[in-house]
Amino acid sequence: MEEFPKLILTDIDGVWTDGGMYYDGTDMEIKKFHTYDSAGVLFAHHFGIPVGILTGENTEIVRRRANKLKIDYLFLGVKDKLAVAENLCNELKIELKDVAYIGDDINDIPLLKRVGWAGVPASAPDYVYQLTSIPLSKNGGDGVFREFIERLLGSERVFPIIEHMQLESQ
Repeated sequence: MEEFPKLILTDIDGVWTDGGMYYDGTDMEIKKFHTYDSAGVLFAHHFGIPVGILTGENTEIVRRRANKLKIDYLFLGVKDKLAVAENLCNELKIELKDVAYIGDDINDIPLLKRVGWAGVPASAPDYVYQLTSIPLSKNGGDGVFREFIERLLGSERVFPIIEHMQLESQ
């Protein structure tokens, strides 16, 4: 296994969101994303690591979030996440052991078992959480994707990026 993953994949509902699905009287769906997670994407990109979303949902909400954050790979309406990840790995000429994945539920289990780095939010069911190779303390929707990235990269590598970003914004 490499020091860093060559690809980071993530689920959305239950990871970037709290897993709740909110509907109004016009059948509009609403999701709440935590802004902390966007820094996780920035950190990964800083190290040249592409980020991909694999979700069973097929919503414009997720597409808009992915576009805003310049997500490298977006797969909506996915039924078999392991198969999609394997196809992407073949395309990129990497192996699943080179991939980090964070997911939270039953449909994530096959992929969590095969990747080099597995992350699971603290809010996931115990039988899914036990698959994590990187223990996470945050719940889905509370910035757990960023926590996953910071643990993958190490705070000693992330902190200088944060300092640089602060200096640029002043």
